[in-house]
Amino acid sequence: MNRSQRPSSRARGREYEKLAEKFLIEQGYTILERSWQTGHKEIDLIAKYDTTVVFVEVKSARSQKFGHPAEWIDRRKQQNIITAAEQYIAEHNLTDCDFRIDVITFYQGKLEHFPDAFRREE
Repeated sequence: MNRSQRPSSRARGREYEKLAEKFLIEQGYTILERSWQTGHKEIDLIAKYDTTVVFVEVKSARSQKFGHPAEWIDRRKQQNIITAAEQYIAEHNLTDCDFRIDVITFYQGKLEHFPDAFRREE
């Protein structure tokens, strides 16, 4: 397959998000939102597990060249996700619920789920 026939990185990302969504549903999560945006910030998946709202960042890597995809979520990206999550909570009046931020990666043919991957600094 030549370069022009390969799916775009955005299309590949959406496919991995669908796989992550399927995984979460199989684990008992309810999907609330897909690709939710506020301004220029996006949350890949928003789900509910019991009474907890879970904001999910999905990352994938096709090679080992740049390391594990979970390592790509730097402080700036974490802060963007936290800000977007706070906006979602405010817009949906969910101030009384628990929430956490998970990361799901696809790396070396394996799905990995990192619940409560990082938190807002108090």
